[in-house]
Amino acid sequence: MTVRTLQEPGRGWLLRLVIAFAFAQGAVSMARPAVSYRALSLGADERAIGVITGVYALLPLFAAVPLGRRTDHGRCAPLLPFGVVLIAGGCALSGRADSLTAMAAWSGVMGLGHLCFVIGAQSIVARQSAPAEQDRNFGHFTIGASLGQLIGPIAAGYLISERDGAMARTSAFALLVSAAVAAVSLGSLRRIEHRSAPAARRADPGAKVPVGRILRARGVPAGIFISLAVLSATDILTAYLPVVGEHRGIAPATIGLLLSLRAAATIACRLVMTPMLRVLGRTALLTTTCLLAGVLCAGIALPVPVAALAVMLAVLGFCLGVGQPLSMTTVVQAAPPEARSTALALRLTGNRLGQVAAPASAGLIAGVAGIAAPFVMLGALLIAAAGLGVRGGRARKSGAAPTEPAPRPGRRHADRDRA
Repeated sequence: MTVRTLQEPGRGWLLRLVIAFAFAQGAVSMARPAVSYRALSLGADERAIGVITGVYALLPLFAAVPLGRRTDHGRCAPLLPFGVVLIAGGCALSGRADSLTAMAAWSGVMGLGHLCFVIGAQSIVARQSAPAEQDRNFGHFTIGASLGQLIGPIAAGYLISERDGAMARTSAFALLVSAAVAAVSLGSLRRIEHRSAPAARRADPGAKVPVGRILRARGVPAGIFISLAVLSATDILTAYLPVVGEHRGIAPATIGLLLSLRAAATIACRLVMTPMLRVLGRTALLTTTCLLAGVLCAGIALPVPVAALAVMLAVLGFCLGVGQPLSMTTVVQAAPPEARSTALALRLTGNRLGQVAAPASAGLIAGVAGIAAPFVMLGALLIAAAGLGVRGGRARKSGAAPTEPAPRPGRRHADRDRA
C-alpha cells in the first residue's frame, strides 16, 4: 500500500479514517501498558493486573450489540467522536486515579470508547466498500490500528521510568499524554461517511435480524473465534509483557520497543496481504499464521535472551496481522446484508468476551503457575483457531458455504476462497 493508493478518487475517506484510527489506537496502546505500570506502582499483583485488563472489556461486552443495531439503522460517523471523547476521558482519569478500583473503572470507560470508535469505523468500511474491495480496505483500515500499536508502546516506554520510585508519577503522566493523543484524532473525522450511500446498504428501520440467525450463518462463528483468539493474544501481550519484563529485569523502554516491533511486523503483514491471499488463499493463510502464532506465543514462556524474544515477537506480529482484517471480511460477507453492523458488533462482542475471560484466566494462571503460563494458554487458543480455520476451509470446498458476491467487472478477484 502507498499513500497514492489511499488517495485515489473517492477513497479520501479511507485515508482520513486510517489517520484517525492511528491516533485513537495509539492513545489506547500507550495507555494499556501505562495502566499496568501504574497499577504495579499502586501495589497490584498479577491477579489484579488481570482483573483491570478484563474490566477494559467488560462494558463493551454488553454495549456492542445495541450499538451495532443502531448503526444498521442509521449513520455510523457519530460514534467516532463520541468514542474518542470516552477514550480521552478514560485515559486522563486513569492517570489521576489513586486506587486499583478507580483504575479498573476508568479502564472500562476507555474500553467503551474504543468499542464505539471501532464499531462506527468498521461499519463505514463495510458500507462504503464493494465486496471485491473489502479485504483490501479492511487491511488498509487495520494499518491504522497497527500504526497506533507501533507508536503507543514506544511512547509509553519512553515516558515511564522506574528509577528512584518514579513509576507512579511517570505512568500517570503517560496516561495524560495518551488522552491528548486521542483528542488529536478528532481533526481527521470530517467527511468520513458518504451521506449519499445507497439505501440498499442500510437496513430497513423496521427490520431486526435475530442474533441467533446471524450466529447460525456459516462463517460468522469461525470469524468471531479467530478474531477472539488473535485479539486475546495481542491484548495479553500488551498487558503482560511489562510484567514479564519486571520478572526478567527488562527495562520499560525495552519492553515498549519490543511491543512496537510486534506492531511494525503487523503493519508489514498488512501491506503484503493482497499478494499473500492471491498466492495462498484465505484458508491456508489463516490456518498457517494462526498455527505459527500459537507456537510462538507458547515460546515466550521460555527464558530466552532479549534478542531472541525480539525475533519471536517480530514473527508473531506478522502472523497476528492476518486474523483481524480477514475475520472482518468473513463476518461481513457471511452475515445477512441488513445486519452487517450487528454482525460486526457480535464479532467485537466475542473480542471483548475474550478480553474479559483471557486476562482473568491469565491472572489466575500466572498466580498459580507463574507469569509465563498465560502465554502457553494463548498458544493453545491460537492453535485451536488454526484447527477451526482448516475445518471451515473443508466446509467451503464441499460447497456448503454460501456463494460469494461477484467482484466488480474488470477487477481480479483477490481470493476465491472466501469465508
